[in-house]
Amino acid sequence: MAADWLVKMIGTMASIAGFFVLFFWVMHNPPSAHTVMPLTAIDHWVKVSDRAMVLYGSLWLYISLAPALAKDRVELVACARDAAIMATLGLAAFWFFPTTIPDFSVDWAQYPALQMLKATDVGGNAFPSLHVAFAALVAVQLKRQLSSVNAPAWVHVANMLWALGIIYSTLATRQHVLIDVLGGLLLAGVTSRIGKLLDRLTYADA
Repeated sequence: MAADWLVKMIGTMASIAGFFVLFFWVMHNPPSAHTVMPLTAIDHWVKVSDRAMVLYGSLWLYISLAPALAKDRVELVACARDAAIMATLGLAAFWFFPTTIPDFSVDWAQYPALQMLKATDVGGNAFPSLHVAFAALVAVQLKRQLSSVNAPAWVHVANMLWALGIIYSTLATRQHVLIDVLGGLLLAGVTSRIGKLLDRLTYADA
């Protein structure tokens, strides 16, 4: 974590801030009408939870771990590159295919933490879930980093549980539906493949 810590700190904060600007601009300026995402049996099965807001918000701490643990500039640039690719693909999907979550008919006054979230996030940019996509991508990046330093098994388990908790929270906070979650996992998988391909091309040139 001590390697290039200032670059990591400033870069992570600037990247997240820049992402939010683009995310909310796309959300509030769709070029066409939103498509309402359909519900599945899983969406009805997962109950609304005010406590899930903690897990939902923890994504922004979670995604900072991968760049923070990058051992050198090469790994740090790779983390930033993959995040940029995924954000670009996700925002492009939101722009060309505007989506929104359905009306869950929930009395948000009964869920104070979620009520605050709903006041700032109007439920657009639903598919694919970038919350899920970033959690999944970072889980893979952290797994690779933890393996490189022979981290104990419980740390790997904690990493996976944290990522799964964030994914669960997207449903429990009613920010996304199951189809959004599956789209986010697919986006993370595609991004990971693109990143690996770029790594192979880079190392081949070197």
